[in-house]
Amino acid sequence: MSVVAGAVPRTIEWVGGLDGHVSMIDQTRLPVDLVMLQCRDAKTIWDAIRRLSVRGAPAIGIAGAMGVVLGVRDDSGKDREGFLQHLDEVCDYLASSRPTGVNLFGALERMRGCARSFESNDVEALKAALLDEARLIRDEDAAMCREIGRHGESLIESGAGVLTHCNAGSLATAEYGTATAPMYTAHAAGRRFRVYADETRPLLQGSRLTAWELQRAGIDVTVLCDNMAGALLRSGKVNVVITGADRIAANGDVANKIGTYGLAVLAKEHDVPFYVAAPTTTLDPDTPDGSTIPIEERDPDEIRCGFGKQTAPPDVACYCPAFDVTPAKLIAGIITERGLIQPVNERCVAEILGACPS
Repeated sequence: MSVVAGAVPRTIEWVGGLDGHVSMIDQTRLPVDLVMLQCRDAKTIWDAIRRLSVRGAPAIGIAGAMGVVLGVRDDSGKDREGFLQHLDEVCDYLASSRPTGVNLFGALERMRGCARSFESNDVEALKAALLDEARLIRDEDAAMCREIGRHGESLIESGAGVLTHCNAGSLATAEYGTATAPMYTAHAAGRRFRVYADETRPLLQGSRLTAWELQRAGIDVTVLCDNMAGALLRSGKVNVVITGADRIAANGDVANKIGTYGLAVLAKEHDVPFYVAAPTTTLDPDTPDGSTIPIEERDPDEIRCGFGKQTAPPDVACYCPAFDVTPAKLIAGIITERGLIQPVNERCVAEILGACPS
């Protein structure tokens, strides 16, 4: 269907009972067409994650959890141990789709844990419990995004300019978004402000997705090319920068869409506070710092032939990481559903996770 103004379907949800399916927005078709993908097996979920039909760390985690259910529900075996072995194979397969965002791996481990803690040997009952867990992961993410909005909305005053990068909005989560959550909450409170959305090369998640959803929500949004951010910051039109995150290391280093690091450096140079918004499920205490975060390398043709248009010699070498790492020292604070991490350091990250006394 062609995109028209109005309500947007949920980014991802389970439709029906155990014999149902996953329905998700195909984000590769936006902003021109609003198309819903109907996924009925784990391979379709894997493909959707890999080709970015579903993207954003929280949404990928939800997709992974629901993909587990699709992958095991037709298991006809009655043996619990054989079922658990099959479950592990499905989880390992889905984990191979993309390497950087931690929410996928957290959701898959949670599904493994749910299965192993289930006390009954009734395999059919266990399948139903896994579906309940996947739905719960989606609902918990939606609630966390709302709380991120509540904790972060005071950063956005009436008349402010807010700069963001990539898409950490409702399309990247269960609903409401992470970086966009303070924007939606401030807008609902009656504040009027302008959001500047980097187009976010090479796949244009900012111009295709962030601008699309903010405009439909009635929020004033202006798109700019990535290499215009420095000039915009120097102009004094930006009061705060808010981005999302795909993985946050134990020391507060943040992996996010490529270009985030450069934006943080520019913000620091122009004395504009740089904030990251993310649920605690994106915090990874097992990753000590940003140097140990795996960075996904994308197909060079995303640069050479973006959206089917050749813009570089067909055989030229391309550098195409999907993410970069912003050091904690450049981050004014991390907005989570439990409150603000500030200053951003190992102790404060541990405190928000409850790993050490405050």
